[in-house]
Amino acid sequence: MSEEIETLISEVGLEQAGRRLDQVVAEQFAQFSRSRLQRWIKDGRLLLDGRPGKPKQKVRGGERLELVPQLEQEVTSRPQPIPLDILFEDESLLVVNKPAGLVVHPAVGNPDGTLLNALLHYFPAISQVPRGGIVHRLDKETSGLLVVAKTLQAQTALVAQLQARSMKREYRAFAQGVMAAGGKVDAPIGRHPVHRTRMAVVANGKPAVTHYRVIERYRFHTDLRIQLETGRTHQIRVHMAQIRFPLVGDPVYGGRLRLPTGISDALAEGLRAFKRQALHARRLELVHPESGEQMSWEAPLPEDMEQLLGLLRADAAE
Repeated sequence: MSEEIETLISEVGLEQAGRRLDQVVAEQFAQFSRSRLQRWIKDGRLLLDGRPGKPKQKVRGGERLELVPQLEQEVTSRPQPIPLDILFEDESLLVVNKPAGLVVHPAVGNPDGTLLNALLHYFPAISQVPRGGIVHRLDKETSGLLVVAKTLQAQTALVAQLQARSMKREYRAFAQGVMAAGGKVDAPIGRHPVHRTRMAVVANGKPAVTHYRVIERYRFHTDLRIQLETGRTHQIRVHMAQIRFPLVGDPVYGGRLRLPTGISDALAEGLRAFKRQALHARRLELVHPESGEQMSWEAPLPEDMEQLLGLLRADAAE
């Protein structure tokens, strides 16, 4: 079963001049998989200044792109009755408060039991939307807000906001060490050259910018408010580790647990028991893809981070 939908219009950026058409199209229409876009180009569904494009042809910059998608069964994962904490829903969007421990999208090692499986059960029609309407992700052990598109039109608009960096995502985090002040990390991120399952700051990585602000300092830790300009895999975790303030509980980028000398027994026990990175997507702000209204949502700290916060404050008061 397939369905024709309205033509999607975009423009080749001047900074993309000299690149292959298929590479540019993959960036301009990132809601679709590369293989699907390649097929549509070969099928004549992609016009470059009114003429059918060829995958390997070079672009000049400034050309008009017209894509006529063909909606098909985009998602093959099975629906599962997994509870969802939905903060907002209308005909275009779902805003979900994801708990720590829930994988967003099936992958090797996590074939089901994911947010996508839950979405397919809650709203079966989302199987017609690329990637099940998921436009951005959170790591398995990161809690907080995610927006999900219920239609292709909504997804296209949300992806455009992500690319334009106009969608605002703010996080709360507890870092190891005491920061003197807030700041910005502007360092490219890519695959670790040795440990391929990890990310790292590398010279040939993709641009990545993270802003952080100190909320409260404790004896050996810092409570942070973090805002992303970009959305690279593990970005906050990598950037905080890069500046020597890794997140509390981060098993990948924080190293093995080292308890500072002199902390309270209660805090020591709490840190040993905290088995995930202390990171929560607390606020999300975007323009509604249909109404054009500026909208925002907030999610309070989850219970485990709230308890850890209490221990940090109690230890600092001793």
